[in-house]
Amino acid sequence: MRYFPAFLDLRGRTVLLVGEGEAADGKAALLAAAGAVVRRTVRFHTALLDGVAIAVGAGAPEEDLRALSAAARARGVPVNVVDRPELCTFVVPAIVDRDPVTVAISTAGTAPVLARTIRGKIEALLPPGLGRLAELAGRFAARVRRVLPDPGARRRFLEAALTGAPAELALAGRTREAEAAFARALAAADRAPPGMVFLVGAGPGSADLLTLRALRLLGEADVILHDRLVSEEVLAMARRDAARIHVGKAPGEHRMTQDEINALIVRLAREGNRVVRLKGGDPFVFGRGGEELAACREAGIPCEVVPGVTAALACAAEAGIPLTHRAVARTLTLVTGHTREGRVDIDFDALARPGQTIAVYMARSSLSEIVCGLLAAGLDPGTPAVLVENGGTDRARRLEGTVAALPRLAARWWGDGPVMLLIGEVVAANGKLAAVGATVATRIGDSPPRRGRGRPHTTVSSPRSAPSPALRAARRSKARGR
Repeated sequence: MRYFPAFLDLRGRTVLLVGEGEAADGKAALLAAAGAVVRRTVRFHTALLDGVAIAVGAGAPEEDLRALSAAARARGVPVNVVDRPELCTFVVPAIVDRDPVTVAISTAGTAPVLARTIRGKIEALLPPGLGRLAELAGRFAARVRRVLPDPGARRRFLEAALTGAPAELALAGRTREAEAAFARALAAADRAPPGMVFLVGAGPGSADLLTLRALRLLGEADVILHDRLVSEEVLAMARRDAARIHVGKAPGEHRMTQDEINALIVRLAREGNRVVRLKGGDPFVFGRGGEELAACREAGIPCEVVPGVTAALACAAEAGIPLTHRAVARTLTLVTGHTREGRVDIDFDALARPGQTIAVYMARSSLSEIVCGLLAAGLDPGTPAVLVENGGTDRARRLEGTVAALPRLAARWWGDGPVMLLIGEVVAANGKLAAVGATVATRIGDSPPRRGRGRPHTTVSSPRSAPSPALRAARRSKARGR
């Protein structure tokens, strides 16, 4: 260790800054933020060192920088000359500021750019509200020492409290609730610590599409309850010793009912666990997160919702399709292909209106019924549409065509991944649908890919055909009914 790390209290103390320019301005701002009284000059003379705590040089003439370093060393005043380690007795680190938490990174002056790069990575990992958590601990420090005089017991309590419900509430800015939770935890310090539940969106499957908060919570969870669509890549981000419980549902295969899942979440939290309920996509977009949040609130369990990248966004990005476009689509409608009763129950009249994009989740089993309902409601059968399977992962593939043609084209296309149906003029925005004719371009093959091998991409274009006689009759009948 070349330099001994230390943090100086400069509040109200004088600091000499010699020099001018961008580097000097940056140091002046940094010193002022620490509460220092900055004595700034362009040229150096020895008398300027009288009464200073430290001295800094940046952007001054060479002879002044050398004179500053020599005079400060002679007086025992710590001195730093920017980018000149040989003239320094201390170096200024790259700083992550979460006041009162401060993280300093040093490369002993050898590679300042590397220090800044490391700072950026640490900045991304530390929550913005970390300072509030430190302040919470400070407010309770004396009381904790009084209630828990044994250092070991005190350490165990603080480890639990500063990673448990009080911490999460403080990080979320809910100061009063955080103080109440901390007080409750301290009052019950000889019992199991209170648990907390996090409804976390896992996104479409790629670990690099997790939010930073989701990544942090996975690393802190005691128990993870996950859906079947949560990828192994995402689960690998979790703490290694966290318990993993698969509670996912598939068509015709329900490991647990929703009521059983709700009860399990509440029981695990009451046992003092940090429970992450990990859901594909976003918890509040067809993820039953609302039901689980209500169950936690009813049981008095603290619960936080962490949004995720929902499938419509991931699939649209995968296909290069803007979900809204000022020229053709100013409305986006999210629809599920399933309901609680297991049948399609959609307002097709509303969906058939022009000027919108329709995103249908879980569209595989109900594709034909959805298409028939839209066409009967008056949607142009030539409206561009696309099916996207495994959107947002390295196994993504898509099938493009017109809304009327998709059920026929999909018969030989289906794989085993989750499928999103996007309908609307925006689908043609990627320029891959032909205006006339019918073409099929397959990069790897028509058959579904083997899991984890390549990214087959099937593009199908169909002509905008005229409505069939039966469809025209249905539309006339519907119009008379209005």
